Amino acid sequence: MHSITSVAGFDPAQLAARIRAWGEDLGFQAVAIADIDLSDCEPQLAAWLAQGCHGDMDYMARHGSLRTRPAELVPGTVRVICVRIDYLPPRARPAAEVLADGARAFVSRYALGRDYHKVLRARLQRLADRIRDAIGPFGYRVFTDSAPVMEVALAAKAGLGWRGKHTLLLSRERGSWFFLGEIYTDLPLPSGEAATEHCGTCTRCIEACPTGAIVAPYRLDARLCISYLTIEHKGAIPERLRPLIGNRVYGCDDCQLVCPWNRYARPSGLDDFAVREGLDDATLVALFAWTERDFDERMAGSAIRRIGYERWSRNLAVGLGNAPATAEVLAALHARADDPSALVREHVAWALARHAGRASPGG
Repeated sequence: MHSITSVAGFDPAQLAARIRAWGEDLGFQAVAIADIDLSDCEPQLAAWLAQGCHGDMDYMARHGSLRTRPAELVPGTVRVICVRIDYLPPRARPAAEVLADGARAFVSRYALGRDYHKVLRARLQRLADRIRDAIGPFGYRVFTDSAPVMEVALAAKAGLGWRGKHTLLLSRERGSWFFLGEIYTDLPLPSGEAATEHCGTCTRCIEACPTGAIVAPYRLDARLCISYLTIEHKGAIPERLRPLIGNRVYGCDDCQLVCPWNRYARPSGLDDFAVREGLDDATLVALFAWTERDFDERMAGSAIRRIGYERWSRNLAVGLGNAPATAEVLAALHARADDPSALVREHVAWALARHAGRASPGG
């Protein structure tokens, strides 16, 4: 946190109202303030970690207690300014069409444009700068999915929405196609009221999950989640899950696509989240033909670049193994059968064997 300074001479309620207005000027659809008492979340988080549901995301266990204790993560924190910003690209090919075309690569809607970490961090910093300009130096630290922060729990406490059964934040006005960001601060601002839940008896997200990763309402097993497997997971994807991944090569949006509340979602008005590199309509074959240099150049400024060329190729190999067995698909796989990466070679071999099994009698 920047140097913590006692700030006098401002009205907390008035400042909170100004922060909301400044945030909206900066492109956030909503800004709200949460207190830092997350003690109710500690038992559930501890149980989730104890059951190994975080997979090989070791940092989740390593920083477990810091997630529920903001003042331990950033000493001096008494409030969290929470923001929400829409990301749905306005002119992307509909997700359902891409998912239905096995020759095409499905990329999660949030990753079709510019890396959200950079977009949100810059805007959050500008919001902090406006506060400083108005009241003088104060203690704060900006977060965008970049530290042990329970952003959904904090956003729900602030009143931005409620945790859906798929574990994502839901808003009655915007659904769930948005990013969250936070400013931990030492300013004693008035906190908002927690939002009420509105999932009711609906279980569409649970039923839609291709791998059954939503093992119970409000409980996700990351080890089964396609987003985890294609983004966070560094090793081989379990063979039994590969056929269920289909053509999803970076993330999965199925639980959001079926959610009734997303009928109220609106496209983003930011050019940052517009589709880049034709990723809303690219074929698996075309993406698999990229060299590492192609990947680095084309994915510069994208969240996808964070997983690296090897995992990107691994994911595409799985997609090609699930794709229709055209001459083009088989040629693409054979072309990388001797890939320098053992991880990629293994997934290519699996994909070729899968196609061979389909072609054989009784396969």
